Amino acid sequence: MHRRNRAPARLAWVFGFVFASLAAFGLAGGTGATAAENDNAIAMHGEPELPKGFDHLPYADPKASKGGRIIFGQQGTFDSLNPLVVLGVAPDAVPRYVQQSLLFRSADEPFTAYGLLASKVELNPERTRLAFQIDPRARFSDGKPVTAEDVIFTFEMLKTKGKPFHRSSLGRVTKVEAPSPDRVVFELGDGSNRELPLVIGAMPIFARHATDAEKFGDTSFKPALGSGPYLVEEVKPGEMLRLKRRKDFWAEDHPLTRGLFNADEIRYDFYRDSNALFEAFKAGLYDFRLESDPTRWMTGYDVPAVRDGRILRDTLRFQTPKGMTGLVFNTRRPQFADIRVREALAMLFDFEWANRNLFHSVYRRAGSFFADSELSALGVPADQREKAMLAAFPGAVRDDILAGTWAPTASDGSGRDRDQARRALDLLEAAGYRLRDGQLRKDDQKNGQDEVFGFEITVTNRPQERLALNYATSLARLGIAVSVRLIDDVQYWRRLSTFDFDMIQWTWPASASPGNEQIGRWGSVNAERKGALNYAGVRSPAIDMTLQALLAARSREDFVATVRTLDRLLLSGFYVVPLYYLPETWLARAREITLPERRPKFFFSTETLARLPSPPAPAN
Repeated sequence: MHRRNRAPARLAWVFGFVFASLAAFGLAGGTGATAAENDNAIAMHGEPELPKGFDHLPYADPKASKGGRIIFGQQGTFDSLNPLVVLGVAPDAVPRYVQQSLLFRSADEPFTAYGLLASKVELNPERTRLAFQIDPRARFSDGKPVTAEDVIFTFEMLKTKGKPFHRSSLGRVTKVEAPSPDRVVFELGDGSNRELPLVIGAMPIFARHATDAEKFGDTSFKPALGSGPYLVEEVKPGEMLRLKRRKDFWAEDHPLTRGLFNADEIRYDFYRDSNALFEAFKAGLYDFRLESDPTRWMTGYDVPAVRDGRILRDTLRFQTPKGMTGLVFNTRRPQFADIRVREALAMLFDFEWANRNLFHSVYRRAGSFFADSELSALGVPADQREKAMLAAFPGAVRDDILAGTWAPTASDGSGRDRDQARRALDLLEAAGYRLRDGQLRKDDQKNGQDEVFGFEITVTNRPQERLALNYATSLARLGIAVSVRLIDDVQYWRRLSTFDFDMIQWTWPASASPGNEQIGRWGSVNAERKGALNYAGVRSPAIDMTLQALLAARSREDFVATVRTLDRLLLSGFYVVPLYYLPETWLARAREITLPERRPKFFFSTETLARLPSPPAPAN
């Protein structure tokens, strides 16, 4: 049970936490409108939906059962309890349950964050000046008050020792000061990064008096002192993390926490691989599971625990864009430098065959980085706003993508579509390759070169390996020599952090408000920065311009047009082989675990889970 796969943990938490605690916690937003008049909330568009003085979040159940224990299963390991710094692999438990932020996002709204540690928020319309008034009731678990100095300390630590996302975003703050112990003011430069107030509001606040500034960036199993509802009770490094509810939690009856954080104990158990993790769930060793494997969802739950009702399954739909899963071309490699080669290779993924034979036909074809939302450019002609943005970069977007007529190549589903192969070969020949003696070779007689075209797909688990082998078979029919290499998790992450790969499989989640995280993924500044997330090596002035426009957009209309422009530029660059996405969210749970009857609109919040009380033991 306890020899673990490090890479999935890192990918899920290190990448995921930056995104999930800003996007899933609502603060990876990227548009800007007028600051909300409600002085305890910031709305990115229009006004907050909830009035000042609201009783509880719409999807929270104040009458939910309190008490008991909820166990989460995780694949992988951990060697730190702080996922906000560069070193180490850490779960999200401490910033999610032990610490709190100045603002807290409702999962019912795409662009609104409400004051939690901050009882009052002030943001001028230009978004150049931001102030928080600290709630006088807010206390750390040692009883000491949360102060403006704690906020400034957290800001400085994340700006200098945090992950690249925080260093880049918070580096745009020009001044921060504490005019009083309970008030902190940020000067935000020219206000062009209109998401910055929410990034600041999302910071999990550290206690200055209990945090070693010199060792902040080091890996450590010492949990941060927080103001949240739980304390870390027990740590077994790499194996288990147990949290216990505080009896003196300052915000026990706060409108933002009423109906949330219902269990007396929360435990994270860690497993070495996905099969061990699933077997443990079926055996009742943990309580809640988000399922992403179609084969497992369709066939793996045909077990007694499901048939007799000990395990319940739910299918949920949210309004959040579905993002992109794809095979990433490392364009730093010479064989992928030609866009015609990348387009040809993307044509050769037979989605129709793979979906039917490998995935029970539950997937939809990915054709946008913001699928299933108004932010997607797929099938939508560019409007005048988009054309105006692209005017300085003629040819950056293909004509068919600009017109909304492009779609990923569809096959006949046979696994051997000759027409699809012919069109791909035409592109490869235009790029200087020829099929000779069953091998695709570079036709470069001038330089005396006759190289066989080939590359390696690096994978880190068996599902990725299965898909990669299927794709390699399709490419072999055109004489392309593809090897699939399954490596251990430590090697995998090390190679990703230095861009030492030809092709990998990756998933880019999407929020309803994409923003600063997009610079990390696609900005030229991150193309060679070790540890950055620009795995494709994208260097595009048009994309860089669009990313800045995305952060500066003031109206909803401008924002949508800017995100669609980004989508078109990414699609036109053929940086990935688009694979698929799930239109629904699948979750399984022990029958004692309850969900609120009213579900949030944009993402699932595990904080709403509760455990039914155990029935009394029968009398002797």
